[in-house]
Amino acid sequence: MTYETPVATAPAAARAVTPPTRKEGGVLSKRRGAVATVIMAVLALLWLFPLVWALINSFREYEYTQVNGYLSFGGWTTSNYEQAWSQGNFGLHMKNSLLITIPAVLLTLWLSSMVAFVLARFSYRFNLALLGVFLAANLLPPQALLIPVFRMFREIPLPYFMSDSGSMLNSFWALILVNTAFQMGFCTFVLSNYMKTLPYEIYESAELDGASVWRQYWQLTMPLVRPALAALATLQVTWVYNEFFWATVLIQQGDKLPVTSALNNLRGQFFTDTNLVAAGSIIVALPVLVVFFALQKQFVSGLTLGSTKG
Repeated sequence: MTYETPVATAPAAARAVTPPTRKEGGVLSKRRGAVATVIMAVLALLWLFPLVWALINSFREYEYTQVNGYLSFGGWTTSNYEQAWSQGNFGLHMKNSLLITIPAVLLTLWLSSMVAFVLARFSYRFNLALLGVFLAANLLPPQALLIPVFRMFREIPLPYFMSDSGSMLNSFWALILVNTAFQMGFCTFVLSNYMKTLPYEIYESAELDGASVWRQYWQLTMPLVRPALAALATLQVTWVYNEFFWATVLIQQGDKLPVTSALNNLRGQFFTDTNLVAAGSIIVALPVLVVFFALQKQFVSGLTLGSTKG
């Protein structure tokens, strides 16, 4: 008596199922990526066009552009830069800008980092209120504080070795303190949020090792927030260096004006050589570009660090 061996059949659930095809038009589809690339390229060209056109016209003669128009090409020269440097006295005003920008940026980052450390490290009743006080300076327009700040600085005395006028007016200290006060809110907000992402266990270990609060701030926290400090330093140099409003209000002597205010020296009495002003603008923008490209890696890492966390 023979028995037939039953043939095993695969169940329907075990059958190979082809993965679903990804529909065109998703978030990461090639079509949307191409459209986004085209849009960003067009926006980049629109943003760069005035800058590139100013750079081109800075190497052209004013008389040639008046005859042939600004859409023509020709009349190339480098005399605009030589004339702008001498007529605008950029050597003196560039030095003034450095004497204002470097102390203001260093003072802003130092004070902001200390306030941010307290806000991020300690929790108490007025923690949020203190952050709001520092952010309030960024919410008020500078024009609203023009008269009070001007009168206050006029009444604050300074030794003559610090100010030729004997007061805060017409001194670099006025611009340093004003820029520090207006920029501390933003820097404190960024650094406090950055410090809150640091592991709390490292502070517990530091306390067990007997580290004081100052040592936790200076030797533990500051090295860890270098990317954020580099990013903020790049922004602060740009903002303080390009500041124009307070410089024209608090500085009334021409030999103490920063380089952005010195562009007014390139204006004529009856007409303005736009090519000469373009050359002066390029000279003014060069230090900021140097700082940005020097700190570009730290700037990008400081902005993107923690973006993929969680």
